[in-house]
Amino acid sequence: MSSAQTILSQAHSLSHAEAPEDAEGKDDCMRSVTVDAFAKINLTLRVLGKRPDGFHDVRTVLQTIDLCDRIVYVSRRGPLRLRCFAEGVPDDHTNLVWRAAAALWRAAGRSGEPRDLEIVVTKRIPTRAGLGGGSCDAAATLMALSRLWNLDLSRQVLAQVAATLGSDVPFFLWGGAALGLGRGDEIYPLADLPRWWAMIVTPPFGILTPEAYDWSDTGTVGEGLVPDSRLTGTWLGRLPTLGNDLEASAARLHPEIAQTVAALRQQGALLAAMSGSGSAIFGLFASRRAADAARRQLRVAASWRAQIVRLLPRDDFVRRTRPVLAARRGSRIN
Repeated sequence: MSSAQTILSQAHSLSHAEAPEDAEGKDDCMRSVTVDAFAKINLTLRVLGKRPDGFHDVRTVLQTIDLCDRIVYVSRRGPLRLRCFAEGVPDDHTNLVWRAAAALWRAAGRSGEPRDLEIVVTKRIPTRAGLGGGSCDAAATLMALSRLWNLDLSRQVLAQVAATLGSDVPFFLWGGAALGLGRGDEIYPLADLPRWWAMIVTPPFGILTPEAYDWSDTGTVGEGLVPDSRLTGTWLGRLPTLGNDLEASAARLHPEIAQTVAALRQQGALLAAMSGSGSAIFGLFASRRAADAARRQLRVAASWRAQIVRLLPRDDFVRRTRPVLAARRGSRIN
């Protein structure tokens, strides 16, 4: 994929577009954008081998769910300021939100560090869980700041910037169900699945993505599951195998993962697996009633979290992630 610098020629004409500080009038009125950033699950994840660049080639099916972070972007004078209401999440240049703002700033032909901007992230998506919490925040930032900074960049152009930030980030510009190839950043939209429900079970420990792939390099990947007969009638049921090749190695260090996957299957899940690099586990159910019944029966430790969400189809994803522009008065977010 091209780096952010390769699209400078496409964005250079926008480099003199209204800068964030120009949005503040003499009456101290500021422009703001609010965006919801939705999580994902990996319905299947097959690891095809290690690449020369150190990453792994994968074949994965990603699906957005209606669990989201909320992010507010406000034009305000001064250096970029990021605030994130979540324990252990950085509020500096190491945060993907900050990195996304910096990448878009450079892609628009602007020099130096991004400024005249305050970002407040309210986290609801568990971190280090394989749900794409950082990646979806980064993609939301690209879309929101394209609007706030009057860049008017297409999603295809934003996808080139997104690919420089992380393998999952381009997917979150489209949402719905999609096939991910290459590092997972080559996205091919798929037809929407039924509006099934999912139970997301999150343990108190997280797993870093590089760790998960390192473990899989030294272990045996999963053999794959034959799709449940109840999936017949959807393209998911026609896939040759389902499963997560990172699950077996993660479960060797954290046996609770395999135990929870097995418990969800016993409770009637259409499909159950670890999501992405973990540590969250999901189970798909055809109805909210079935999902609620499974949650009542599932025995997890008090430190674990179990919540019911719904699959988010592409049209709903696009509608609900559309940046909302507003005017604010004052010099900062309270």
